Order: sequence, then C-alpha cells, then structure tokens
Amino acid sequence: MSDGKKQNEQKDLISRIPNWGWLCISFLVAMVLWYCLSIYPKTARSFPFLPKVLASLKTMIERGVLWQDFSSSMISVILGFILGFVTAVPVAFLMAWYRPVRFIVEPWIQFIRNIPPLAYVPLVVISAGVGRRPQVIVIWLATFLIMTVTIYQGVRNVDETLIKAARVLGAKDKDIFVKVIFPATTPFIVTAVRLGVSVALTTLIAAESTGAVAGLGMRIRSLNNSFEVEPMLLYIIIIGVIGITSEKLIKMWERRFTRWQEKREE
Repeated sequence: MSDGKKQNEQKDLISRIPNWGWLCISFLVAMVLWYCLSIYPKTARSFPFLPKVLASLKTMIERGVLWQDFSSSMISVILGFILGFVTAVPVAFLMAWYRPVRFIVEPWIQFIRNIPPLAYVPLVVISAGVGRRPQVIVIWLATFLIMTVTIYQGVRNVDETLIKAARVLGAKDKDIFVKVIFPATTPFIVTAVRLGVSVALTTLIAAESTGAVAGLGMRIRSLNNSFEVEPMLLYIIIIGVIGITSEKLIKMWERRFTRWQEKREE
C-alpha cells in the first residue's frame, strides 16, 4: 500500500470521528494526565485526583460557603463586565471616528492595559473602600481596556470604500454608523465580549483581594493559607467551567448575529 493511500485512509478515519468523540478523547487524555500527576511524588500533593476533589464539594456545601462564594463572584463579574462593555463601545467608536479623541485617549489606554490589575488594587481600595465596589471597579477597568482596543481595531478595519460609497449616496454620519460601521464591526464586538468575559474571570482573584468576605477568588486564597488543596482545586475548576460555559453561550450568540459572515469550515 502506497504512502499516499495510507495518509488518505488516516484522514478519512479522523474525519469520521464526530466532535463529541474528540471531546471524549480529550477528556480521557486529561484524566490520564491528571492521574499521573496525582501519583507522582513531586506533584501528588498539589494535584489530588478527581474523587478527592469531588468529595471536597460536599465539604464546602456543608460549610455553607459554596453558593455564597459563587453568587458573590458572579455578581461582581457581571456588574464589572456590563460596565466595561457599556463604556468601551462609545469610547472605541469615538477613538476610531475622531482623530483628536484618538490622539488623546489611545496612549493612556495602551499604557494602563499593560499594568497588571494587582498593581492598582491598593489604589482602588484606598479610593473606593472595601467590599463589592472595588471588585467591580477592578473588573470594569480590566474589561474596559481589552474591549476598547478590540472594538477600536474593528472600526478601523472597516472598508473605507463602503464609507465613501455611503457618503456619495447622501448618507449622514448617523446613517453610516447604523447601516455600515456597526454591522461591519459586529464580529469584533463579539470577539471583544469573549475577551472581556475571559479577562473578567482571570481578574477575579485580584479583584477579590480588596477585602472581600466571600467569592471564588477570595476562597482560593483562604484555602491556600490553610493548605486545603482539594477544595482549592475544586474552586479553580469551577472558574474554568464558568469560563467554558460562557464561551459556548457567546458562540451561540455569535452564530445568530453574524450568520452573514463567511467562516472557515472546521
């Protein structure tokens, strides 16, 4: 049998495996790797295997903190993300549409977005106090920066020919924005939402270092101080599950609002 024929047969075999099949394979590979880490002496303490982690779920429920931590973190993430999105959209469009705004605002956005959230947490606490307000501010700032840059790049990438054609046909700025700019920028807005959710979750631990009394990030730090590895790993997994679930929901929303966009077949 020739090498070319063997390669074709391998490709056919791979193409016949459905997506859920690949998901199962990926899960099994992860479980095997996790099990190996759980029995290797140098990593066994840091990576207890799944049964011990699941047993810690019952422990945290019995302590009465699991739902409290989850709901507290989700409130902060949702509020911070919504504020970030609501402020990022107009700022991004103003930066892309008006040169003076771009020249004044863009350098500072580029400057601040390279600073880790942990660096400005103390300043936020000093100005806003402790509690939920500084958490929301930290998440807002992180999501605002990443979404502003992403949406701004989307507006800047709109085909200039479409804008010129609209002006020739007598369209005003408002009409150009509603009928040309916004539809062409929708894929970038969806990408900004996806990045914003991811940044909101990755900023959670930094945000909840502002004196939070509950929250997934706060509990991870607390469990780390008491060396309770199993529930700490459980909380890390919960944050990952929230991220994956959010990603799937955003993809569903993306397919609904960007059906017109050509996509490469996977």
